[in-house]
Amino acid sequence: MKKSVWINLVMAVLVAGLFLVVSCAKTTVVSDVPPIQDRSDMDADDAKIAADRLKAEKLREQEIRDQELSLAKTVAAKDRFGNQDVHFEYDSADLSLMAKSVLKEKAAWLQANSGVSVTVEGHCDERGTTDYNLALGERRANAAKSYLVNLGISASRLDSISFGEEKPLDASSIESAFRKNRRAHFVIK
Repeated sequence: MKKSVWINLVMAVLVAGLFLVVSCAKTTVVSDVPPIQDRSDMDADDAKIAADRLKAEKLREQEIRDQELSLAKTVAAKDRFGNQDVHFEYDSADLSLMAKSVLKEKAAWLQANSGVSVTVEGHCDERGTTDYNLALGERRANAAKSYLVNLGISASRLDSISFGEEKPLDASSIESAFRKNRRAHFVIK
């Protein structure tokens, strides 16, 4: 019986030793990737190719930045166009010098964006009857539209509508609110 214990013990040590030898064996890794060369070892053609690639990449990055800047300017100009109203004096549809200046800017933007159509909305303050304010709002919208047409914008690109006192910017019943509400507003279609 002692002999079988000794045989089992020797066998266990041999198996453990075999596993140890196999697991610790040195393995060689074969790679298809060539070793990295030092830049000083590159010949002149490789250096020129690398420089050309770097230059092309920088040009692409600059083009992307220019396109993003151009898009941002376009969006800002469009927002300015839609957010800048033409204001009128009390009970008037006459264009002031400031209103004409704003309309000249709008005409320049419309000429640069020939595919855009616009609705000119006429608005009034709350003073006056509903019918009177609708008629005054229409005169204001038509005055702005006519001025744009005189500046060379096609009438087919411009519509006009009057909201009278129905859509105030400021619902307060004070003079500063009345000034804000007497306007022609421009909506891009």
